[in-house]
Amino acid sequence: MATQQPSVVELQARWDKIRVANVYDTLDSMGYPNQCLDLGIKPLFPHRHLAGQAITVRGSAYPLPRGEKDASWTGDYFDQLRQVLYPGCVVVIECGGELHAGKFGEMTSWALQQGGARGIVLDSFIRDWLGLEVIPNFTPCARGTSPIESASRWRMTGLNEIIGLPGTVTSRVQVRPGDWVIGEADGVIVVPQGIAMEALEKAERLEAEEQGMRDDVAAGMSFDDAYKKWGRA
Repeated sequence: MATQQPSVVELQARWDKIRVANVYDTLDSMGYPNQCLDLGIKPLFPHRHLAGQAITVRGSAYPLPRGEKDASWTGDYFDQLRQVLYPGCVVVIECGGELHAGKFGEMTSWALQQGGARGIVLDSFIRDWLGLEVIPNFTPCARGTSPIESASRWRMTGLNEIIGLPGTVTSRVQVRPGDWVIGEADGVIVVPQGIAMEALEKAERLEAEEQGMRDDVAAGMSFDDAYKKWGRA
């Protein structure tokens, strides 16, 4: 009988226990050292942790052609986005170069959270710091917040396409629909879906070793003895 595969929610709960530094070390050891987004993209609220499977959005900073109606909010794209949400997902947005306006915000983030999203990641700004702070089980990751309205300055142009966000040790990090996105105060890392299960299992072992060393040092064991036992520093 075939083994039942874990659900997205079950995997999300496991990823949610892994520290971002351990995710990086795991991917680095597997030959994927370039998966860290630009370090300016971080959770707005540093004590929150993000883990989820990517739903991707492409955006544009350019105005619409003359006479064309904007479908980003009043029509198709936002509605389509809401229809493809599922428990354990993360909405990841390539903003297309618009640097100042706040894309999404409190009310649209409530809509994402109610659809199952655990957070949002974008390579620009978001709006409504105080409103975002009270949304439960939702972690917004951005360059910061901005009061500037995006409606006339930015629009969604694509959904669930391969996108690219600025990287730290590489110029761009590719994000495919279904990739895993892990974030906390240290930064945000993209785990390609094709290696995600192997990476999760290795990261869990690394996490357990590090916790063992942490517990032993806290209990009074010397650093040198704990390092000999666990090999983590």
